[in-house]
Amino acid sequence: MKLKMMYSYLNSDINIIERELESTIEAQSPLLRQASLHTLRAGGKRIRPVFVLLGGKFGDYDINVIKNVAVPLELIHMASLVHDDVIDDAELRRGQPTIKAKWDNRIAMYTGDYIFARALELIGEIKEPIAHRILADTIVQLSVGEIEQIKDKYNFDQNLKNYFRRIKRKTALLIATSCQLGAVASGVEEKDHKNLYRFGYYVGMSFQITDDVLDFTGTEQELGKPAGGDLLQGNITLPVLYAMNNDAIRNKIINVHENSSRAEMDEIITMIKQSGAIEKSLDISDRYLAKALDILEKLPQNKAKKTLRDIAKFIGKRKY
Repeated sequence: MKLKMMYSYLNSDINIIERELESTIEAQSPLLRQASLHTLRAGGKRIRPVFVLLGGKFGDYDINVIKNVAVPLELIHMASLVHDDVIDDAELRRGQPTIKAKWDNRIAMYTGDYIFARALELIGEIKEPIAHRILADTIVQLSVGEIEQIKDKYNFDQNLKNYFRRIKRKTALLIATSCQLGAVASGVEEKDHKNLYRFGYYVGMSFQITDDVLDFTGTEQELGKPAGGDLLQGNITLPVLYAMNNDAIRNKIINVHENSSRAEMDEIITMIKQSGAIEKSLDISDRYLAKALDILEKLPQNKAKKTLRDIAKFIGKRKY
C-alpha cells in the first residue's frame, strides 16, 4: 500500500493544510513569493502535518484549531530545507532545482528566513502555553542541529554519538513535536501526548537512518539526486561510520571532497554496500522502529493508532 493511501481519510483536512500553506507564504515581493512557492510546490510527503492531524485524533479534533499547529510545523521544516541546501551547496532537491541553484544563496537565505518568520506568526494562534514551550525548545534544538551539521562537514573523526545527536536535532525532534502538538491542541491528557512524542521521536530516528541508507542504495531517479550525495557534501552518516571500521574503505572515504569525481564516488558506494554497513544501519533503524511500535501500544485504541502503526512500518521499510 502506498503511504498516502494509509491516511486517505484525512485528505479533505490535508487539502485545507495545503491551501493554508500556500496562502501563508504569499509575499508582497514578487521574487520572495516566487521563491517561496517554488519550495512549497517542489512537493514532499507532508508527513509532519499528517502526524499533527493523527495526534489530534486522540482528543477533541477540530481542523480549524489543529491547522494552526500543522501549518507552522511544516513551514519550519520547509525553511530548514532551504537553509540546508545553502549549507550543502545542493543543486537539486526531489529532482527539482533548489532555490540557491535557481536564484542564489542570498535569495535562498532570505526565503528560508521569511518562511520561518511566517511560521512564527502563525504559532501565536496556538492557545495552550505548553505548546509554545515545546515548540520553542524544538526550534532551539533544530537550530543547534543546523550548526552541528556545518561544524561536522567532512569531519571523518566523528563518532556514533555525534551522529545520533545530530539526527535527533535535525529530524526526529520535529516529527516528535508534530505528533505531540497535534494532541496538545486537541486537549489530549499529558501521559498520552508524551507517549505520542516518544513515538514520533523513535519513528523520526528510524526515518532518518533509512534516509541515510537510501542515499547509497537508491537510484538517481528515486532519490532526485545522484547516489552518495550526502557523503559528497561532507555529511557523515551511519553507513559511512560503520564502513570506516574497515581501514581500506576509511582511507578512500577520508579523501572525499566536494569535487570528487563520479567514478571515485561510485567506487566508494560499492565498497560501502559490500562492507555490511548497510545491514548494520538498517538493524539500528529496525530497533528504533520496534521502540516506536511498543510505545504505540500504550495509547488508546482508535483509527489514528492503526494509521500511525502502518505509517511507522512503511517508513522503516521504504525503498525510496
